[in-house]
Amino acid sequence: MTTQRVTHWIGGADRDHPAERTAEVYDPATGQVTARVDLASASDIDSAVAAASRAFPGWRDTSLSRRTAVLFAFRQLLAERADELAEAITAEHGKVLDDAAGEVRRGLDVVDFACGLGHLLKGEFTENASGGVDVYSLKQPLGVVSVISPFNFPVMVPLWFVPLAIACGNTVVLKPSEKDPSASVLLARLLAEAGLPDGVCNVVHGDSVAVDALLEHPDVAAVSFVGSTPVARHVYETGTRHGKRVQALGGAKNHMVVLPDADLDLAADAAVNAGFGSAGERCMAVSALVAVEPIGDELVGRIAERMAELRTGDGRRGCDMGPLVTRAHRDRVSSYVDAGIAEGASLVADGRTVRPDGNGAGFWLGPTLFDHVTPQMSVYTDEIFGPVLSVLRAPSYEAAVELVNSNPYGNGTAIFTNDGRAARRYRNEVEVGMVGINVPIPVPVAYYSFGGWKASLFGDTHAYGTDGVRFYTRTKAVTSRWPDPGDAGIDLGFPRNG
Repeated sequence: MTTQRVTHWIGGADRDHPAERTAEVYDPATGQVTARVDLASASDIDSAVAAASRAFPGWRDTSLSRRTAVLFAFRQLLAERADELAEAITAEHGKVLDDAAGEVRRGLDVVDFACGLGHLLKGEFTENASGGVDVYSLKQPLGVVSVISPFNFPVMVPLWFVPLAIACGNTVVLKPSEKDPSASVLLARLLAEAGLPDGVCNVVHGDSVAVDALLEHPDVAAVSFVGSTPVARHVYETGTRHGKRVQALGGAKNHMVVLPDADLDLAADAAVNAGFGSAGERCMAVSALVAVEPIGDELVGRIAERMAELRTGDGRRGCDMGPLVTRAHRDRVSSYVDAGIAEGASLVADGRTVRPDGNGAGFWLGPTLFDHVTPQMSVYTDEIFGPVLSVLRAPSYEAAVELVNSNPYGNGTAIFTNDGRAARRYRNEVEVGMVGINVPIPVPVAYYSFGGWKASLFGDTHAYGTDGVRFYTRTKAVTSRWPDPGDAGIDLGFPRNG
């Protein structure tokens, strides 16, 4: 198999000089190396930021109608090339093609929102705030902004940030995961094809060297990040220490609470889809199911029945769940299965014994289900980021809410019930940023904003929606007075009339 080179996209072109360091890119379904990706040095980061800096004055002054025209053209190209993007995702991440296509669709939703951003970029105007004095506000772009995105959504997460940033008049340096870098380069090429000027969107690949160089670079005004909580904390602390605006979305331990009155078939279907979709490599995956007794045994039985019908294998073969992204990550997740057994949880379904529909060298781990998990076990305390679902038992609604609120993470949660009063109470009492009521993965639509609470978010703005516009703009207040002919002077301290 031919090994391709994935290099940086800077100033509207591939970076042509050889890289000092590279990394292997795998097809997770075969275990084979399919590409080598260049890892950015500090000088590569300098080149990308310089290209974005040069492009910023012209793009900032580009009319809103012209920016919107580029985004509309980009949206059309995304729709036309959606299959190509999905195939690139599956080839390097491993998620099944249907899941990858869904990722592209969710990204398109944010592009749609960005195409209509003009009404959110309006300022405010007060006539005659004082005699002959008008006061108004402007929303202006920040400058060069950086986006550091994770491996699990190589198309959707960049699309959460990049279209809004450029719609607001900023220029961008995107640093995708080095594990699945090709889709981000394709996005940058499509933006260029849509008419985006050179240097407005740049892509640099790399590891912690690239991340720290972006966080410390004096010409980067803001950083958007999605990833694990330890790295999110590092990004937030380092970026803010260097004077940057930072939004850092961290990890999760998403709970799904099932009350005794719930439709158990609906809840079981939701648990399987939300727990094992994309092999559990989602920040919104349900990894902890809280069964409020006495329905625990029946619910676990129905979940196990559905899990037995899942087909794990190559995402290009119509399977239900694909491999994990790397061998190292698969081994890490598998170690949690070992730990769960050692700590006394009941193993209902063991994904380590899966027989995949695919190359035996792929990074396979099938859906895994633990029952009678307690809050002290590592399968509950840690973000596993794999196809491992833990069931905890709670004696009451109150105990279930206490369990959820005691967790350090606060990304997403769901409650399954037919009692509207209980749902309304849960919505009010739970300390989590995104709540689903009979919806297992409550990702907000594009005109709301995505983000959690507690250790799941560092910074005070969420992703996309109105929060995204606030993050990528800063407000300037202008006080204006035009004196009448013959006025001897201007005194803004006291009104002349009225």
